[in-house]
Amino acid sequence: MSSLRTRFGARLGLTQICLAGVLWGTGGLVLQIVRSITPMSVLTVSAYRMLIAAVALLAVLVLIGRLRELRLDLRTVIVGATTGLYQALYFGSVVAVGVTVSTVVSLGIAPAILLAGEAVAARQRPTRRQLVVLATALTGLVLASAYAGSRAGGDRPVTGVLLAIASGSAYALTTAVGRPLAQRRSPLLVTAGATGVGAVVLVPLALIGGGPFSSSSATAWAWLVYLGVATMALAYGLLYAGLRTTRSSAAGVASLMEPVAAAIAAAAVLGERLAGPALAGVALILVAIAGLG
Repeated sequence: MSSLRTRFGARLGLTQICLAGVLWGTGGLVLQIVRSITPMSVLTVSAYRMLIAAVALLAVLVLIGRLRELRLDLRTVIVGATTGLYQALYFGSVVAVGVTVSTVVSLGIAPAILLAGEAVAARQRPTRRQLVVLATALTGLVLASAYAGSRAGGDRPVTGVLLAIASGSAYALTTAVGRPLAQRRSPLLVTAGATGVGAVVLVPLALIGGGPFSSSSATAWAWLVYLGVATMALAYGLLYAGLRTTRSSAAGVASLMEPVAAAIAAAAVLGERLAGPALAGVALILVAIAGLG
């Protein structure tokens, strides 16, 4: 019976992280919609996303009477700071080298780092199954990113790749440090603390980057609220809930549902055609995630 509960908990955790990836995958599309309405920079939009998430989660804690349980210890500060930094680093990479390379490097390096970290901590080599799942997922990521969506590149490839590596490393650190935190506290408290710290990191960067910082469009604000509530507050709540029963390296692979969802959303809403290799990449990522179970 205990074994059955453990297996159910593990599958539930993977499902929660996959759902988080789906929500993250809608973020790029909504970002395009917002920027088609208002000339806010991507960094400003990201800062609003984090700030709205933090305010929404703090309001929930006040309503349910749990605000006093919020703790900003060192782990929470690290998770929040790295959450904000990897987004800023990713956007910088996109500008320098383009979406495709940034996505492949930043999302691809994170599960590899996490798997290597687990192997070092356990003092044993990754299993053959883990390596096959990782290789399948990364192959799918390359295909899905290279043949779907924008392939425009920047004019600073070395800088862009270095920023993407830093972004992926920051995400890996977020996941590794956030997992033990999520196992001890409510996902709501972890997410509230992390988004609050992340907002403190991102808002000054957005102010330094320059305006505009506001919009007269109610539609733009509605989409910004969606970004904050759905793709940040809810998505990260699902991530930390899933990390209670899921290994960090498995979570890194499961989060690759983000480019899958992004490709499907772009095809459905923007009419972008998914080439055969992109469809094969999506299928490989799904096969890899299924292999985690």
